[in-house]
Amino acid sequence: MSTHCDFDVIVVGAGPTGLLLASELQRHGISVGLLERRADPWPGTRAIGVHAPVLAALEASGATERILSEATRVTRGIARSGERTLGEVRFNRLRTRFPFVATVPQAVTEAAVATGGPDPLRGRGVVSLAEEGDRVVVTHTPAAAVSLAGSTPGAPPPDTAATGELTARAVVVAAGASGRGLVSGLMRVAATEYPDRYLMADIAGATAQPADTAVIHLDQSGVLESFPLPHGGRRLVAWDAGIAAAGTATGTAAARQKLSSPGHAALAAAGPDGGADDLTGRLRRAVASRTGDEGLASLVSHASSFGIRRVLLRRMRAGRIIAIGDTAHEVSPIGGQGMNLGLLDAATLAPVLARCLSGDATTRDLDRWERTRLASARTAARLAHLNTSLGRPRSAVSHSASTRLLGGVLGSPLERVAARAYAMGFDRDAATTPRGPR
Repeated sequence: MSTHCDFDVIVVGAGPTGLLLASELQRHGISVGLLERRADPWPGTRAIGVHAPVLAALEASGATERILSEATRVTRGIARSGERTLGEVRFNRLRTRFPFVATVPQAVTEAAVATGGPDPLRGRGVVSLAEEGDRVVVTHTPAAAVSLAGSTPGAPPPDTAATGELTARAVVVAAGASGRGLVSGLMRVAATEYPDRYLMADIAGATAQPADTAVIHLDQSGVLESFPLPHGGRRLVAWDAGIAAAGTATGTAAARQKLSSPGHAALAAAGPDGGADDLTGRLRRAVASRTGDEGLASLVSHASSFGIRRVLLRRMRAGRIIAIGDTAHEVSPIGGQGMNLGLLDAATLAPVLARCLSGDATTRDLDRWERTRLASARTAARLAHLNTSLGRPRSAVSHSASTRLLGGVLGSPLERVAARAYAMGFDRDAATTPRGPR
């Protein structure tokens, strides 16, 4: 390490992507500083599915074994419309080492990938990055001061007495949408805000549901998705007409503002037209009407709402500063590939960056990594856009035509193509190893 740097690499953000990168770099002998603006780990769980390419990439570190010890293995997905089954995709037919999707709470994934990595320095918000010769200066301050200065017009700047500086030979920003402001001046952004809004709940006791099967209900009034969770739980996600109308009216300026806010347009416990009880009631009604299962609907005790967007940086690297995960590419969570994209960013970046810092690789190797990950992000964004379009409300005629088309695809050899696509088999870093016993 250069004598005038505090670390080889500083990672900004201690979500799944940042935690994995920090632990993998440390495993490769790189000194790492990890900064996180949250004082405590986030208690919720956004992403639940870990796909086959990520499980393969994490196997050497032992993280895969830790995840699978607590996960449910989803081997197939079924598409339904009313009482009619349109078809299915079979992940267990794919020629991959892990022929399933592992579903597990996000906290389990974070703990699994963080093992052996550095402890985050929490409650510190990064306010600027400045490349100076062969190092990057990271200016950080208490996260509360950053929030105050960034959200209140005319607020004083952060307390300079509490401001600190750290230096590193490279900085990787893995702080989600909230980290995008650190790199937006270095890397151009292409962004699309969708009008769609969704309701979501994790429920317990859904023992009557198939434990290894995801079920997608394509209804004329919008999609209802049901995913298995460990211990008989399910995650329910429904397109929501009640919030969608309000979301459409937010205006272009508000949409731009949300592009730098945390999360997928921020998971919320209440929507613009009602409180938490209103969201819960709407989700219950959506579950009952789109699945015909009043028992499943009765298990919904709470609901949150979220919006979606697509954000792709034109580049993921500017000199010694690199952006990964949702900071670099945010795709619709409908399809469940956002966290997986970030984890693959981290897993593939760590060895390349370690070799560059040790002199065994050059910036051309980083350029190749960047091109591969950008291509994978564009593929995931197109698939997420297709999933979002399929799940929207339709007229009776359009709904009938689209379900017939989907049924034809799933009943043909194209089913394997669909299964591969939904399991991230088209990611440029997906490993195609022979299937082994698990």
